[in-house]
Amino acid sequence: MPPVSPELISARSPRVSAARRLAKRNFRGKERLFLAEGPQAVREAAGHADTLVELFATVEAAERYADIIGEARTAGARVHLASEQVIEDISTTVTPQGLVGVCRFLDTPFEDILTARPKLVAVLAHVRDPGNAGTVLRCADAAGAEAVVLTDASVDLYNPKAVRASVGSLFHLPVAVGVPVEQAIDGLKAAGVRILAADGAGDRDLDEELDKGSMGGPTAWVFGNEAWGLPEETRALADAVVRVPIHGKAESLNLATAAAVCLYASARAQRASGGCRSVTGS
Repeated sequence: MPPVSPELISARSPRVSAARRLAKRNFRGKERLFLAEGPQAVREAAGHADTLVELFATVEAAERYADIIGEARTAGARVHLASEQVIEDISTTVTPQGLVGVCRFLDTPFEDILTARPKLVAVLAHVRDPGNAGTVLRCADAAGAEAVVLTDASVDLYNPKAVRASVGSLFHLPVAVGVPVEQAIDGLKAAGVRILAADGAGDRDLDEELDKGSMGGPTAWVFGNEAWGLPEETRALADAVVRVPIHGKAESLNLATAAAVCLYASARAQRASGGCRSVTGS
């Protein structure tokens, strides 16, 4: 809990200025720090070893989320009580929730992901929208994927919008960043992972692949740019190019929805012998 008579950190504090600068990618890269906003993200950060460095909280938020404040202090983070104006200055959201954490980068070396011999991986190639990147990461986490790879042509993993869209999943599974797409695909193939490129113009149908029983092995799905999909040279590297069938009149699916369908299809195929785990836990 905060002290009885809390002393609010000054808006002119160097710590506030340093946190505010993390909204910009070049400062994040230089300091290897990023912002996590809101109770869900901060709670996940506090529970992830050696990740949460600092926490800024309004007095109201510190009282409402006293358990999170306690977890942050237990994790060794410096906790600063701040005015709503200071939180608004640091935050990148329109309506801040009173908690903003400063976290260390937590990406995983690609070689470590390969060493772990993953069975299900999402590869984001040329994905430029941070909201989509964070949502695909969340889908991968929910589907039970064991890793996510962002290629060097994709958006910054630590973009505040991507962090928010992941809804805490950023802290749940290994994520490699800045990997050239050819290196990512070649490395996964060498690790015994089948590469499926998701593309609306693919020559394989997802339903047919499931019916054939060909999707039960280790699989990496490669997802492309929101507007123009995957370039031909990337599709050519895959073992197969698969489309999600459109049974109704919709023109297409957006990236995150298509990724969820593909990842869950693989998760179900891989777990067919033991049944599919319920997302509700029932």
